[in-house]
Amino acid sequence: MDLKVENGCIKEDKGLGWGKSLPVQSVQEIVRNGYQSVPERYIQEIKDRPSFISSESLQASLQIPIIDFSLLAKGDEHETRKLDLACKEWGFFQIRNHGVQVKILQKMRAAMAAFFELPLMEKKKYAMGANDLEGYGQAYVVSEEQKLDWCDLVALKTLPLEQRNLNFWPLNLPGFKEAVEKYSIEVQKVAEEINANLSMLMGMERDGLKRYQGELKQLMRMNYYPPCSSPDLVVGVSPHSDGGSLTVLLQDDDIIGLQIKHKGEWIPVKPIPNALVVNIGDAIEIMSNGVYKSIEHRAITNEKKARISAAAFAHVDDELEIGPLDSMVDDPHRPPMYRKIKYIDYIRQVLARKWTAKLTLI
Repeated sequence: MDLKVENGCIKEDKGLGWGKSLPVQSVQEIVRNGYQSVPERYIQEIKDRPSFISSESLQASLQIPIIDFSLLAKGDEHETRKLDLACKEWGFFQIRNHGVQVKILQKMRAAMAAFFELPLMEKKKYAMGANDLEGYGQAYVVSEEQKLDWCDLVALKTLPLEQRNLNFWPLNLPGFKEAVEKYSIEVQKVAEEINANLSMLMGMERDGLKRYQGELKQLMRMNYYPPCSSPDLVVGVSPHSDGGSLTVLLQDDDIIGLQIKHKGEWIPVKPIPNALVVNIGDAIEIMSNGVYKSIEHRAITNEKKARISAAAFAHVDDELEIGPLDSMVDDPHRPPMYRKIKYIDYIRQVLARKWTAKLTLI
């Protein structure tokens, strides 16, 4: 564990406490070293490999909801109804006019690219600890036999400020801290506004969810997906749903990589320049008593170009007991569909296994 100085005293940093991941070779380095074929551990089972996207799936991609955030924030009824429908039927939507300045998005992308271009030994200074999921490496590697994702990442606690562990931040990389800091604060404002709208849609006051959840915390996962000579054999990130409340994703504007599962089919999410992608997490599905859905999703790779993304996970306090909200339970018509569980216990269940699908919520 890491040690840090606080108020003149040395304290042990206990990390996230959510679980751990076994160290594995950097995928970026495999590519840099001129591999001849995809290593066996990255070749997915046939049933798990990306399949050809049908014309129907491409057509469905055009139907993924797009919400004008500026109107939503003003209480526009049409946009509010679109949000409600998006969360019920898709679990995913894109937002435009979200108020995060383009230069902040650009600097965030540049900061991520600069980090992943560092020499391997420099990046290893920020490697995940033996019992932690924060830092540089690969997440959710729980056995020596499991298939691996074609992705490197760095995960950082970003909010609240006092919970940041700067041991994992490349402070010597010009502009990195400032870019991540500004982006994390702005994107948290987006998550909080969506949270407030969901609160009203779930029959509460605008601050109802905030009073129940407390201040949302934030974990930022920055992903690097190298090009792959056989993208049909690998996945960038295995199918999963997100365990938190909301996820706000910044993806490349010109590379399709994210896919969501809708009505049994994998649907590509076509990037909209400078838009953000938002998805419902398991915690909101539980609190909404299943009305709003956290949806399975994955990332795929391509042959020609690396892809970078940043997922900001807004999550509740570890010690909060989550369960269906009173406003979403109507016995006998809609009894509680999920048992109550402490968030830390739930998230440990999620992260203690190889990602292959959404965890069954009970």
